[in-house]
Amino acid sequence: MTVYLHGISTALPEFCLDQTEVEQRAGLIFGDKYPQFHRLSRSFRSAGIKTRHSVVPLDWFSESHGWADRNAAFIQGATALFCDAARSALKASGWSAQSVDCVVTVCSTGIATPSLEAQVHKDMGFRDDIMRVPVFGLGCAGGVSGLSLAQSIAAGRAGFRVLLVVVETCSLSFRADRLQKADIIAAVLFGDGAAAACLCDQAPDAGPMVQLGQGYQKLWPDTLQIMGWDIDETGFGVVFDRSIPDFVNAEFAQATTAALAASGLQHSQIDRYICHPGGAKVVAAIETALELEADTLDKERDILREAGNMSAPTVMFVLKSVLEAGRTGQFMACALGPGFTASYLPVHVSAGQGA
Repeated sequence: MTVYLHGISTALPEFCLDQTEVEQRAGLIFGDKYPQFHRLSRSFRSAGIKTRHSVVPLDWFSESHGWADRNAAFIQGATALFCDAARSALKASGWSAQSVDCVVTVCSTGIATPSLEAQVHKDMGFRDDIMRVPVFGLGCAGGVSGLSLAQSIAAGRAGFRVLLVVVETCSLSFRADRLQKADIIAAVLFGDGAAAACLCDQAPDAGPMVQLGQGYQKLWPDTLQIMGWDIDETGFGVVFDRSIPDFVNAEFAQATTAALAASGLQHSQIDRYICHPGGAKVVAAIETALELEADTLDKERDILREAGNMSAPTVMFVLKSVLEAGRTGQFMACALGPGFTASYLPVHVSAGQGA
């Protein structure tokens, strides 16, 4: 059964952090504690990031925080982002909240039970019989994996309307107490954001026809240490291994070939890859692995520059940007995340009715 994307939206929190100011603040926090900071601080200037957004102001990061206040900030910030992204996607689709049959919520940067879609149920105006599918732990692969899951649910029932909301508040995992290189790199790269999409097996009445195929995942054995969380009394601690670009160069092409074959496609048929921009080095590694011309992934670099790595929703920012640019053809969305896992989703875009 063909599944169509009816609308896609993105949302950013109110606090915009300039990369230069973040570097200065990180210097005040880490400079006297972590001898390697001044060498690593060059990453702030080479990361390809100009601004990021956060659910908390810059001064928050100079204070000590434990589980309770981190998670309180998560629930406040994530629910606001959820509503902003969801309402915008519904408006773009011409749907009402009452018409949604299922909501899939993807998030790996905080804990909420009841989960986020239940927290906002009344404010959003969802029906009381809505199907709720909260998903935790997908990390940076969550945007593509979330779209794949939503596509499978929409394909399973005729006329079933699925709202996907992907929310991450990466900034709240900032740690000044562990003094590990991964925490410096996290301070360089990560920001907060959300994205939402409306999916159904019925084609939209107007606009481009965006068809979502069946997703594909590849998990590599014995790679749990590459990306994820360490969890202790203070909160989440990022695991972000320096080997990721090299791993992409070594493994990504073969995984992509398998994903294409599973979808009945070949590399030559892909008009554009829609990639999660994990960092400047990762974007360059993807271009090398897929034998793309340098700077092919221009939208990925644009999103990284303006909003940083927001984890799961970032690839949906890229997809929205590509669609708004009027690109058509056969795409393949892809992202890497904890597991270590590569997630893929074929996306076909045609001009649609009246074009």
